[in-house]
Amino acid sequence: MNRIILLGRLVRDPEVKVTSTQKTYCTFTLAVDRPFIAKSGQREADFIPIQTWNKTAEICGNSLSKGQRLLVEGRLQIRSYDGKDGNKHYVTEVIADRVEFIEKRNSSGAQTEAPKADAGPMGSFGSEVTFNEEVPF
Repeated sequence: MNRIILLGRLVRDPEVKVTSTQKTYCTFTLAVDRPFIAKSGQREADFIPIQTWNKTAEICGNSLSKGQRLLVEGRLQIRSYDGKDGNKHYVTEVIADRVEFIEKRNSSGAQTEAPKADAGPMGSFGSEVTFNEEVPF
């Protein structure tokens, strides 16, 4: 199984492009904090390239900007190509099939936390659904 889930901040505004076959894709880099603090006392981060396609790419390109927090779900992809220098180069990236906006921009351009659903007995997993044990037939 190849599945990855990342929570981080956009390093710069996303770039939207169109392939020669008219498919839209969007690329951006996500800064993801490491789970420890370095000896210097600073938190370190990994900068992970993300790629989205089609409608998700359009939404990301139109809605995201540098500094926003995102939750990205997708798969890890490693590809290679021959460079102009004649050497083989490897690229590791995440192909995202789901992007969730953790923060949203308000009208003044400032970022705010996305509104949270009312946390009932199910916590943040949504509302509780009751189950009727009687069989209707």
